[in-house]
Amino acid sequence: MSVNPTIPTDVDLFDAIEALKRERKAVILAHYYQEPDIQDIADFVGDSLGLSRKAQATDAEVIVFAGVHFMAEVAKIVNPDKTVVLPDLEAGCSLADSAPTDRFAAFKAAHPDHKIISYINCSAEVKALSDIICTSSNAVDVVNLFPPEQKLIFAPDKNLGRYVIEQTGRDMLLWNGACQVHEVFSEKKLMQLRMRHPDAVVVAHPECEPHILRHAEHIGSTTSLLNYVQTSPLKTFIVLTESGILHQMAKAAPGKELIAAPPEGNCACNECPHMRRNTLEKLYLALRDLQPVIEVPEATRLGALKPLARMLAMDLNAG
Repeated sequence: MSVNPTIPTDVDLFDAIEALKRERKAVILAHYYQEPDIQDIADFVGDSLGLSRKAQATDAEVIVFAGVHFMAEVAKIVNPDKTVVLPDLEAGCSLADSAPTDRFAAFKAAHPDHKIISYINCSAEVKALSDIICTSSNAVDVVNLFPPEQKLIFAPDKNLGRYVIEQTGRDMLLWNGACQVHEVFSEKKLMQLRMRHPDAVVVAHPECEPHILRHAEHIGSTTSLLNYVQTSPLKTFIVLTESGILHQMAKAAPGKELIAAPPEGNCACNECPHMRRNTLEKLYLALRDLQPVIEVPEATRLGALKPLARMLAMDLNAG
């Protein structure tokens, strides 16, 4: 573990974070893709939908969001009067970056008869251009809210969009965006894994490409994958999503064999480089200094709040 020079070497980071959390009246929200130490010290660990609901419901004065920038933005959008900090301001998202606001606004203007469903993995500005937000947990249910004759745009993830089209039969217009992590899994290496582990069950996130999803016995959000592994009577699982989820899976299902699906190259590409920018040291500094703080311009916040609130008002199972 690297040591930040502004942190005294004798500081126990776990104890110091707990003390600062009490002093700041803070809550720590962490995504499943964070490093294990951050997951273990968080008050709540979840997927995008679960974290959004926790951010909406908290009475804490400070929210430390251990995730990526768009997630911390969501917390600020629903809590304009609270302080929201992100341990590393450079923790972005390749999927959110794939939908620049100006290009997306032009795309919307070119299709005025379409309603826009935007995956939560997008910027506050793109949310403000949308009619409703979804997550991988509820995307199918959100699409089914619209009458069959309503034309729809689904953005920014084309792979999740394709999966939702298969599940709903809707002919949606897809924005051409994707998550860099979920596009690196190797079909050839997956087949080799299955040969070595013939009893293994493949579970996959719907952000994966179609040729990968066709090999999965279960497809779902990170929470859905976690619940499936926990409740299944089977013992061996090949997991096709960011490898950070394996920490929670191992805690929830001790004794089961969990195998992270390999990427195409010889790299750690199944780890999100943006999620992994956050560290325990940076989380401590964020609590101590209340920096970096997340701000969303009020006009953008109000525009993004409307479609986000429509999703959060839905009585849906977060799994």
